[in-house]
Amino acid sequence: MTAVIDLRSDTVSKPTPAMRRAMAEAEVGDDVFGDDPTVNRLEQMAAERMGKEAAVFVPSGTMANLIALLVNTRPGDEVLLGDQCHIFNYEGAGSARIANVQVHALANGATGGLDPAAVESAVRGPNIHTPVDSLLCLENTHNRCGGAVLPLREMDALTAVARRHGMRVHLDGARIFNAAVALETEPARIARDCDTVSFCLSKGLGCPVGSLICGDRASMELARRHRKMLGGGMRQVGILAAAGLYALEHHVERLADDHDNARRIADGLAKLGPFAVNAPQTNIIVADIVEGTLEGWLDALKEQGVLAVPFGPQRLRMVTHINISRADAEETVRRVQRAAAARAA
Repeated sequence: MTAVIDLRSDTVSKPTPAMRRAMAEAEVGDDVFGDDPTVNRLEQMAAERMGKEAAVFVPSGTMANLIALLVNTRPGDEVLLGDQCHIFNYEGAGSARIANVQVHALANGATGGLDPAAVESAVRGPNIHTPVDSLLCLENTHNRCGGAVLPLREMDALTAVARRHGMRVHLDGARIFNAAVALETEPARIARDCDTVSFCLSKGLGCPVGSLICGDRASMELARRHRKMLGGGMRQVGILAAAGLYALEHHVERLADDHDNARRIADGLAKLGPFAVNAPQTNIIVADIVEGTLEGWLDALKEQGVLAVPFGPQRLRMVTHINISRADAEETVRRVQRAAAARAA
């Protein structure tokens, strides 16, 4: 083995040489004062890509989602979301600790969506005894559902329910460009009926850090205030914003390569008895362990130079990204085959 193949997440991706040059040459200013020209260009481009009036650059997707909760709710409100969503499972209970909202988790379907009828039933009517349902949160693509893409018709049905009840909608679009490539549409169409949308630069787009939250101008002015409160106001951050600009200009269409590589790996794993594997729509492979233990397989893969992560009691996850080539995907399959042969022996 000449190199480790790191499939733990697309967050492990490294900036390309061209992206590093763009960062080194970035024009910078003080972003808190609003005079970092590179950040300003990135925020304008992000808003345009999402079909919104404005955007705010923040350090992480978790902060972007927390800001969305703060912007779209009042303390004591209730938020409807999926039981498998990132906000509910992976964001340190910021919804409760900082946004002071109650979350009502509904069952996610295989596509990462929610049953519109279940959402309709969950909305509480006017009653002094119950919280106000003010926000519906969606996720597209859906991480825990294996990078599943929520179809546009399902997005439209869910946002329509929210509108009927006077609720706002936030889209956790951490990997929205993966969804757009898979659906062969623009991200603005996916986020069309959402009041706010967040997306990550540090996943499939291959940047070292950063996310954006987009929405109407008034909401983004409030988002900027919340970013300051949360400690997310940064100074000469154009160095990072330059990576985002480069990614939006050069790294979106190539996401199709990541999707193809994920399918190659999944097809290879599916031919081995120990795994029940999803059919990836995007760049996330989820495999249930049907023979052996999760810990045993993670160790066996690591011995062969393939890194994956646990994703449930008997489930592992692999994620393709900009630093994983077609040759790496094919080599991954060969290494998993060797791990399986060694365990069988």
